[in-house]
Amino acid sequence: MRTMKADRSVDRKNVWLRMWTGSIVAALAAAIGIFAVMLQMEKKILSEYERGGIYTAVREIPKGERITPENYADYLCFKEVDRGVIPVTALASPGQLEGLVARLPIAEGTLLTTGMFEAQSEITARMREPVIAGFKADDLFQVAGGVLRAGDRIHIYTVSESGIAHLIWREVFVEQVFDSAGNAIGGGDLLSAAQRVNVYLDAGDVEQFYSELARGTLRVVKVCE
Repeated sequence: MRTMKADRSVDRKNVWLRMWTGSIVAALAAAIGIFAVMLQMEKKILSEYERGGIYTAVREIPKGERITPENYADYLCFKEVDRGVIPVTALASPGQLEGLVARLPIAEGTLLTTGMFEAQSEITARMREPVIAGFKADDLFQVAGGVLRAGDRIHIYTVSESGIAHLIWREVFVEQVFDSAGNAIGGGDLLSAAQRVNVYLDAGDVEQFYSELARGTLRVVKVCE
């Protein structure tokens, strides 16, 4: 009888020991699982707030404004922001800035992307030998009422003696405009009349351009965007 009681006591102890061990193992497994979940949540939260760099506009960048080493600090600054708000097409390295021209006015504080600019190489891509040609408007209707600004595109026509107009050059890029005193007119200036205009032309077209200009036959039409 004593032996049977002793055996039962041992069995109860073994059962209790197994239950205790199982509880410890289960608690440990649960702790490891919770730790793993928390670790993943922490990684996710940190990844959401991971920082990245992008160029931003420190003031309005006028349409047609060319980004140069001289004016770089006037218009751009490199800023760290949450990586989640940085577009795929972000301007994020100095090498991306060379030769850029603003397609449209860009507001202060804007995160800058490649689509907001066009490269000089795009403007001159179809030209064999691009040059900048300048002309002075003796009468304002030759330059669309004087409202041309850098970055605009124009069609240039010639008018024959019989009064018939012929299109010579399409979508010519306006590089810069000046008032009657020779002062450059910025893109934000909506009042000054453009009296002198610089445009991109192919070197092979310059002779015809100035010949037509000397005869007073050229007319300009601004391309609406």
